[in-house]
Amino acid sequence: MFNKERWNEILEALNANKFRTFLTAFGVFWGITILVLLLALTNGLKNGVTADFGDFATNSMFMWTQGTTKPYKGLPKGRYFNYKIDDVAAIKSEVPNLKYVSPRNQLGGFRGSNNVTRGTKTGAFEIYGDYPEYIKQQPMDILQGRFISYSDINTKRKVCVIGVDVIKGLYDKDEEPLGTYIKINGVNFMVVGTFKMANSQGDNEQDANTIYIPFTTFGQAFNRGDRVGWMAITANDNVSITSLKQQVFDLMKSRHKVHPEDERAIGHFDLSEQFQRISGLFSILTVVGYFVGILVLASGIIGINNIMLIVVKERTKEIGIRRALGATPGMIKGQILQESLLLTILSGMVGVSFAALVIWIMNALLDNAGPVENFANPSVGMQVVFVALVILIVSGLLAGLIPASRATKMKPVDALRTE
Repeated sequence: MFNKERWNEILEALNANKFRTFLTAFGVFWGITILVLLLALTNGLKNGVTADFGDFATNSMFMWTQGTTKPYKGLPKGRYFNYKIDDVAAIKSEVPNLKYVSPRNQLGGFRGSNNVTRGTKTGAFEIYGDYPEYIKQQPMDILQGRFISYSDINTKRKVCVIGVDVIKGLYDKDEEPLGTYIKINGVNFMVVGTFKMANSQGDNEQDANTIYIPFTTFGQAFNRGDRVGWMAITANDNVSITSLKQQVFDLMKSRHKVHPEDERAIGHFDLSEQFQRISGLFSILTVVGYFVGILVLASGIIGINNIMLIVVKERTKEIGIRRALGATPGMIKGQILQESLLLTILSGMVGVSFAALVIWIMNALLDNAGPVENFANPSVGMQVVFVALVILIVSGLLAGLIPASRATKMKPVDALRTE
């Protein structure tokens, strides 16, 4: 129940020595500010690092072939082999819980020699032969037209989907690319779509300089036959690709006569495993942020505790008079705890507001300066504000508990005698 007289007494007590109250509150203000900023910076670092994974399905892995390191069934070590398109069908049928298995081939590169021409303009771009499922593993924003379809795969159409920087390199400003032709290593392809990477932060040069063509067309046009350069494999949402990859490796070793214990013959990159490691690292950093922030906050709480002890001692005679007039120990304890809570929560919420302002300024500076490597969008969620509020309430109660207990132990007669 709201008691106006009690709140007036609390405010008078806090205003009695404003400078002391300010210094006491500053410890809590600074502690909660450090806590929120540490968590925001940790989150910004996490956002920057995980951005390197892009929007690629994180429950995925890439798999390619390498030289064998052990002889097997009369075949020597150091032998090289290639995946075939039939391997894709075998993986889909014999390994359960796989969502997508996408064979891929690659030609050229944006740092390589010029491999694409249109009229008098030329450029060096990444050329990939892919299946339609790949856009579900690596989301893209189709700006115009469409992505590769199974109709393109089945009929080996010479069509392509080009990135935004390919358009800049081969087309004049405001020129319409759809329906036009570009020449890749001397073979004409019609542009049926344009894209940019979904949720891309800044310009990713490699992605923007990419051209996708149907996998079957790639094999026919560039004499790859049914060979597969590598595969992008994604597991179902409820199953980790890490738990399935050994089954895939064993199947490929069996089909290509590779020694079962040859761990080097099949190269792979487990995106899920790497993502889990990074997530685990940042979970630890978050815990460290809470730990350091709470330690800094604890110094402020100790300051409030000490000041409240001094306040109680200064008000000994007042407490004695109130006890003599009928105030119960609970009423005395309640007022001391309220003073401690008010001071803690007010200074803490000002600290949260100040931290929010600093975070807003950091994001504004990042927006103006452009992308920063391994750091993006420092922020905290509402759950952090809620946790901070809980910490402040608990801290305020702890800070006032000892002074309140000491105040209630005073006997009215002894308190009145104090000079």
